[in-house]
Amino acid sequence: MLTSALVLVGCARDTGSTAPSGGGGTQAGACTKNPAPAGGGAGASTAPAAANSNAAGLKVGLAFDIGGRGDGSFNDSAAAGLEKTISDLGVQKGNTKELSAAPNESEDAAATRLRGLASEGYNPIIAVGFKYATALKTVATENPNVRFAIVDDGSVELPNVTPLLFAEEQGSFLVGAAAALKTQTCKVGFVGGVEQPLIQKFEAGFVQGAKAVAPNIQIDIKYISPAGDFTGFNDAAKGQAIAKGQLDAGADIVYHAAGASGQGVFQAAKAAGKSAIGVDSDQYNIPAYSGVKDVIITSMLKRVDVAVFDYINAVAAGDTSKLPKTFDLKVDGVGYATSGGKIDDIKTDLDAYKSAIISGAITVASKPSS
Repeated sequence: MLTSALVLVGCARDTGSTAPSGGGGTQAGACTKNPAPAGGGAGASTAPAAANSNAAGLKVGLAFDIGGRGDGSFNDSAAAGLEKTISDLGVQKGNTKELSAAPNESEDAAATRLRGLASEGYNPIIAVGFKYATALKTVATENPNVRFAIVDDGSVELPNVTPLLFAEEQGSFLVGAAAALKTQTCKVGFVGGVEQPLIQKFEAGFVQGAKAVAPNIQIDIKYISPAGDFTGFNDAAKGQAIAKGQLDAGADIVYHAAGASGQGVFQAAKAAGKSAIGVDSDQYNIPAYSGVKDVIITSMLKRVDVAVFDYINAVAAGDTSKLPKTFDLKVDGVGYATSGGKIDDIKTDLDAYKSAIISGAITVASKPSS
C-alpha cells in the first residue's frame, strides 16, 4: 500500500541544502538560525468588529467541499462560523441546510446542489471551496436575487457573489518559521493535498518562513494528487504513506495542507515519534485527532469561521461592501495556534515575524519560487 501510494504522488521535490560534515560548512542536522526581526514592526491592527445584526429572518445554505462536516479542517471551520451565527445572530437552526461535495464530481453535480438550495429559498448560500467556481457562476446568474459567497475564489464577478479570500501564505510563513525554530534535524516536510495554486500558497509561505529562520534548512515537498484530482484532500492512507517517507528520510516535522488526508500525516508522525503541524482549524483541539494530538505542535489557522460569520452578519445588515478584500494577518484572518504549549518558547519570535509581515517589512510570496 505504501509503495503504490508513493507512486501516485503528483509532485515531489526537495529545497534547500545542508553542507556536508567537515570543512567549514554547517554539519548535517544543524541549522544556521537567523535572529527574529528586530523591533517587530507594527502590531496587529485588527479592524473593529462589526456590530451583530439580527439574522433571524435568514435561511442560510452551506455547500461544503470534499470531506464535509467532520473533516477536522476547512469544512469544520466553515461549520463553526455558521454555528456562531445561530448563537450570536439569531439564525434559526431549522433555517439552515448543509450539503457536501463528492470527490471528483461533475460540474453539473455541484450546480445541482447550489440550484437546489436556491430553489428551496436559502439566501444567502455559501460555497465552501474554489471547486464551486464554475457551478456558482452558472447558478448565481440564474438567481440574481439570491446572495452567494464563495470561499477561496475571486473569479466570479457578479453583483450577487462575494469572494471570501485568505492570505494562506502569511499564516504558513509563521508555521514555517516555527518548524525551523523547532527542528532538530534541519529537515522538515510539506504535504499538499492537490497540486494547484491555492495549496501552493501554503507551500510558498511555509518554505519562505522556514528559510527566513534557517537558510540552510531542507524542505521535502510532496503532493498527494495532481491538479484536477481532488481525492488528495480525502485520502488519509496516502497522506500517511507520503509523510512516513519524509520522516524516514530525516524530516522531524511535517506540515500538511491536505484536508482530511492530514489524519494520515498525524498518524505517521505519531508512529515515528516526531512532530506535525496542522492546518485551517486548531487541530490539536479537534476531537477526531485526540489520539494524535500530542504530535501537533501548532496549526496554521485559516479563519473560514470568521469569514462565514462576518459574511452572514453583513448580509443581515444589508451591506457586504465593508468585508475585507482578503482575510490576512491584519484582520486575524490567518494565524497560528498555541494549544498544547509546544511553541510557547518561540512565540516571541513568531510574533516578531507576524508584526514584520503586517508592517510590510516582510512580503510573503503566494507562489513557490521553483
